[in-house]
Amino acid sequence: MRALVLGFQEMDDTKLMLVGGKALNLGALSTIEGLQVPEGFCVTTAGFQQAIGQNEAYHALVERLSTLTAQDREPIGEIGEQIRQIIQEAEMPADVEQAVARYLARYGEEHAYAVRSSATAEDLPHASFAGQQDTYLNIVGKEAIMRHIGKCWASLFTDRAVIYRMQHGFDHRQVYLSVIVQRMVFPEASGILFTADPINANRKSLSIDAGFGLGEALVSGLVSADSYRVQAGEIVDKRIAAKTLGIYGRVGGGTETRQIAPDRQRTQTLTDEQILRLARLGRRIEAHFGCPQDIEWCLAQDTFYMVQSRPITTLFPIPEANDQENRVYVSVAHQQMMTDPIKPLGLSFYLMTTRAPMRRAGGRLFVDVTPMLASPVNRDRFMDTLGKSDPLVKDAFLTIIAREDFIKPLPDDGKMQGPGRSLTDTKVSFDNDPTIVAELIERSQASIEALKQTIRTKSGSALMDFIADDIQELQKILFDPRSTSVFMSAMNATSWINEKMNEWLGETNAADTLSQSVPGNITSEMGLALLDVADAIRPYPEVVAYLRQARDERFLDDLAKLDGGREARDAIQAYLDRYGMRCAGEIDMTRTRWSEKPTTLVPLILANVKNFEPHESRRKFEQGREEASEKERSLLERLKQLPDGEAKAAETKRMIDLVRNCIGYREYPKYGMVSRYFVYKQALLREAERLAQAGVIRDKEDIYYLAFEELREVIRTNELDDRIICGRQEEYKFYAKLTPPRVMTSDGEIITGTYKRDHLPPDAIVGLPVSSGVVEGRARVILNMEDADLEEGDLLVTAFTDPSWTPLFLSIKGLVTEVGGLMTHGAVIAREYGLPAVVGVEHATKRIQDGQRIRVNGTEGYIELL
Repeated sequence: MRALVLGFQEMDDTKLMLVGGKALNLGALSTIEGLQVPEGFCVTTAGFQQAIGQNEAYHALVERLSTLTAQDREPIGEIGEQIRQIIQEAEMPADVEQAVARYLARYGEEHAYAVRSSATAEDLPHASFAGQQDTYLNIVGKEAIMRHIGKCWASLFTDRAVIYRMQHGFDHRQVYLSVIVQRMVFPEASGILFTADPINANRKSLSIDAGFGLGEALVSGLVSADSYRVQAGEIVDKRIAAKTLGIYGRVGGGTETRQIAPDRQRTQTLTDEQILRLARLGRRIEAHFGCPQDIEWCLAQDTFYMVQSRPITTLFPIPEANDQENRVYVSVAHQQMMTDPIKPLGLSFYLMTTRAPMRRAGGRLFVDVTPMLASPVNRDRFMDTLGKSDPLVKDAFLTIIAREDFIKPLPDDGKMQGPGRSLTDTKVSFDNDPTIVAELIERSQASIEALKQTIRTKSGSALMDFIADDIQELQKILFDPRSTSVFMSAMNATSWINEKMNEWLGETNAADTLSQSVPGNITSEMGLALLDVADAIRPYPEVVAYLRQARDERFLDDLAKLDGGREARDAIQAYLDRYGMRCAGEIDMTRTRWSEKPTTLVPLILANVKNFEPHESRRKFEQGREEASEKERSLLERLKQLPDGEAKAAETKRMIDLVRNCIGYREYPKYGMVSRYFVYKQALLREAERLAQAGVIRDKEDIYYLAFEELREVIRTNELDDRIICGRQEEYKFYAKLTPPRVMTSDGEIITGTYKRDHLPPDAIVGLPVSSGVVEGRARVILNMEDADLEEGDLLVTAFTDPSWTPLFLSIKGLVTEVGGLMTHGAVIAREYGLPAVVGVEHATKRIQDGQRIRVNGTEGYIELL
């Protein structure tokens, strides 16, 4: 029989489902030597289940609640109120009451107690649920305690608790509540201690909030608190707040709010000695639990009592490292325009492909750039190159370098090492020979076709060996020095044009127009090709009507039965044959490709049918080409009027030709990589189907949660512990809630840069200008490409774009993203299509409302709300 009541000393990790996270942590706290925890006990979930066990009305209402979503606020409120009423009116089981009475007798029934909720989905490593259920303080007498136990049970179904569970994917039917009954401490002061800085996530910085009276005044936001920061055993910051109110226990039970005496309002709540003593206790608690903690404490008669400790669940994990040296990490996610987490198999493939020194954290990848920042000679070149692409990263680096003790300078021989080398090579080392681009593309395509033929003959361990070998071929193609020199030369020529035209002619961002409609850009061609698909469909109303209803991924099979259906099917299939390996977040090879889910493209095709006339792709391309040609003619004519004008015009012409011939190739290497990944994926899924049929895995997509070498072992042995997959799936859900930082240190500190810019309009939202022009229109805030409902002329506001978003660019007038740099894909395509664009706009999707009229200034890099 399960225990109805447990003392703090009687709990261990096996009791989580009986006592909930908060009580379990209190039990653990009470075992730490030298720590004071007010004594008490816990009414377990067995008591709660006994109280509501046979109540059919309760279970029927919880079932109804499980059919709702977090948006159904009104029915949630009504059903929750009915459930709370049932729980509070339910008779307390006699054996529960007897068990509580026995423990009260042990600790003293005459004392005051705190009665606090502890849910089974609370204070967990991946979800805190802080403050979702109710707490009652200074409760005196057995009858009052029993009544408040019922109130805590009922608080499992407050609106906020129900909605929070819905948002975090917890089943109401599987969450139960235990109740902590704990001796009250009547403190002079209380507060919260974070063993990692809750603002910048620095694990070496400890933060304390403190106020007079009970901690509820701080938690409820009733008063401002003193704030102290402690680092390396020293107080590094103190902010003393005006503390006008405090919450105190009343004689006979309950609490009241009192005025703090005027002469105490500005005094320091804790002495310096108390601050440092509390900090040491915090580090001891953190060491016991093995992760940063959010701790509630109170101070009575110069003794600190710990009344709660929970993991801080909002911290981004620190990248794995093999040494204890200070390190600086830059997010790959922000460079690749895909800040979502990547599943383990996808991470494996990216790590097998790249040559940069990568580290994993939170399901994302980071590059260790410490060697570049430690090199005095190479540091400036490295930072300038990254700074052009993303000024926020450069500003973060400057913040770190200003702390002269963080990075040890390296002896420098002047040679750039590591991943920054190619980024900072500003020499134009490529002879402008367009045949090299064609040769590189032809070589890659031939290699992919050969891969497709050979991989069909492979299975089992032989397949895994073959893929591992073929990754070497992918690396050869991807990191071919000739390939790198083509797009680096074009990128450097773009910078040269912008700098020199500004210097010589006073013209900003001249290369933006020159980059429009360049030949050979596989990504922009993909967008225009979807306009051609719309052309094949537009003449057939029956096909258009059919596509509006298309939900099944096999919709292409039935198209041929309709008038014009064969033409429509062939056009869509031809598009998928060429571009079907693409999708949102495509650097993660586990993501669903357009070929696997062609319905993704249907709304985009229908939007093109509605918004454009026939032959729009040719018109758009020709218009961009003419604008680029006119810009070239104008620049060269104006340059010739200057002193030494013929030489300046000749050099500029050479750079323009370089951009026109080669900047389109900037998009090809990733296309080649993703094409290859899709071939690997299809072969691995065939293998996964065999594993599923053999009962080794439940679903073929379970392989996405295994690293490549783990999958290789599973295929070899036909064995796998199902708990590994379940654990990785939970981990992935947790990572999906985290926002990766651009720059972080090995202390876990997130370094946020700022844009340094003057003379902007008041209230301007600042970002990085990447494509010139000023445009006004309706903002469409879209987080998922499949949800796009665009009218021609809308301004797209989103978190990030990658090549898969390109078809949407045809229907918009301007672009705003939270992530991006000067040479990331969204910026390149915006310039090619002539769209004003501002990227790297912090929290753009929250600061700009869907449907709001905005002005996007892609020349100066800011947005105005109109």
